[in-house]
Amino acid sequence: MYTLLGRRTRVLAATTATVGLALVAGCSSSDSGGSGTKTAAGGVELVKAGQLTTCTHLPYPPFQSEIDGKVQGFDVSLIDLVAKDLGVKQEIVDTPFENFKTGAFLNSGQCDLAAAGMTITEERKKNVDFSDPYFNATQAVLVDKKSGIDSLADVKAKGKKLGAQAQTTGEEYVQKKGFDAISFESSDAVLNGLRTGQVQAVVIDYPVVQGWLKNKANADAFKVVDNIDTGEQYGFTVKKGNTKLLAAVNKAIAEAKADGTYKKLYEQWIGPYDVSAASPSAS
Repeated sequence: MYTLLGRRTRVLAATTATVGLALVAGCSSSDSGGSGTKTAAGGVELVKAGQLTTCTHLPYPPFQSEIDGKVQGFDVSLIDLVAKDLGVKQEIVDTPFENFKTGAFLNSGQCDLAAAGMTITEERKKNVDFSDPYFNATQAVLVDKKSGIDSLADVKAKGKKLGAQAQTTGEEYVQKKGFDAISFESSDAVLNGLRTGQVQAVVIDYPVVQGWLKNKANADAFKVVDNIDTGEQYGFTVKKGNTKLLAAVNKAIAEAKADGTYKKLYEQWIGPYDVSAASPSAS
């Protein structure tokens, strides 16, 4: 999802992430590895004893968001599987976008891994190591049903305002197509901009839209008019060279797909199971 560009366009409805805000995941496993050692099962070295520390950027439902005081979502549940295999609990740290490009908090030892619905890109691979892809993502064009917009091309032809999340592949895509998109700081802010009429259409990751349209009021007022396949795959990241943790993450993803856990979590957090989205090939 998040791809960092060299500049920002107009930014509305900013929501500031709190650097270093630690939030315990809603589905944490038992802390059987908390005996003071930073070495977990399989010889995986952790930044803090007894816990797998995950960097993310909130909110980004259905992958991670705070629900009833706990950070929950699809990514959270998958990384909980990794933590369980390691015999520790997961703890989540909310961090700014920029750190996902540079791997700063991985390199500084604040986090063991990063999970934020992140698109695997060649640029990011220079600074972090990606897991096997766990999700194929497309971009949705979501519009107000009263707008008269029936496609992305209609937005420009009819002089309507288009919104996108700042520093994302969705924003990059529409900029390359010649759109002067209004930028928002988070997926929640993008959707709120559409709801409040600041924009009449938005380009945003389709799984986010799937979750949002589960709400009947949203589904009654808004619709998807285009689905853009940009060839994106999501992956989790670790510090470059952290081969043991990377292997543990890949093992958990593969086992979850093999034993049906992945499908169950997909249906819980995203919606009806989509084999094409859920079965990306290894990178």
